[in-house]
Amino acid sequence: MSHYHIYGLGAALVDTEIEVSDQDLTQCGVEKGLMTLVDEDRQHQLMEQLSGHLVASKRACGGSGANTIIAANYFGAKSFYSCRVADDETGRFFTDNLQQAGVDFPNSICADDGISGKCLVMITPDAERSMNTFLGASSTVSCQQLDHDAIKQSQWVYIEGYLVSSPTGKAASIELREVASAAGVKTALSLSDPAMVEFFHDGLLEMIGEKVDLLFCNEAEAIHFTGTTSVSEAAQALRKYANSFAITLGAKGAFIWDGEKEFTVPAQQVKAIDSNGAGDLFAGAFLFGLSQGWDYKRSGELAGRSASTLVAQYGPRLRHEQYAELLSQV
Repeated sequence: MSHYHIYGLGAALVDTEIEVSDQDLTQCGVEKGLMTLVDEDRQHQLMEQLSGHLVASKRACGGSGANTIIAANYFGAKSFYSCRVADDETGRFFTDNLQQAGVDFPNSICADDGISGKCLVMITPDAERSMNTFLGASSTVSCQQLDHDAIKQSQWVYIEGYLVSSPTGKAASIELREVASAAGVKTALSLSDPAMVEFFHDGLLEMIGEKVDLLFCNEAEAIHFTGTTSVSEAAQALRKYANSFAITLGAKGAFIWDGEKEFTVPAQQVKAIDSNGAGDLFAGAFLFGLSQGWDYKRSGELAGRSASTLVAQYGPRLRHEQYAELLSQV
């Protein structure tokens, strides 16, 4: 009997989310729709340039993997998360959020020095999110933050693809997959961002290894990663890397292969205002479903409904009551 449904590994970031215009992005030299790694000075410069917008800003415990694990827990999973923060106000804000969500984590996630990671999330009127991330202590997440006993007591491990940009994070991802595989624990991995696929393709291949059990990606990531020109071609090519996968297609829903058959789950028709965290929530809902013994179709339907609900409001999290409402609909 597994003690944990999901064991996650990823960055620990505190998000500041603000509403901006396309013109703001251009003036600030921010690439739209991508996650860009920046140093702390650049992040401060952006905060100053956009200071007029900060009155509407919202702060939340984030990082892609954390969003996924926290979502799974709010649906009812029992999860464990490994990451790295510094012993500062931002780091304490992050760990407090994890505790409030009921997520377990190792004592080793807190570094004595350094600065905790922060992400500036800029939302344009078309609901697209553009992120500038200062990884801080997150860039030093390593094998030391892994808890082998917790890994072996899990049904699934979930790896955030953003870790490929950190040498120690990539090494920890590979060790996590290897420990899980030896213990008969299934591995899920997210490609995370088109920029990760473009600049760290070979590193992602190392993280995937021979194959992962479940791969999450969006349309652009799937096509870039496989070097194809369409979702249907990418779906054929992805079978080489994963026993199953889910390709999110925005307003068109998601294309899923469960290892035997392909199908599409529709997205709910909503007015999207903020796409930040939608892919993370999709993965969290999907993994929750699988951890409860649901099939891929039902898990995908919960994931699709959840992501559709999230993009119609601001922030990377659903309100607490929304998790139960969504569960009652599938």
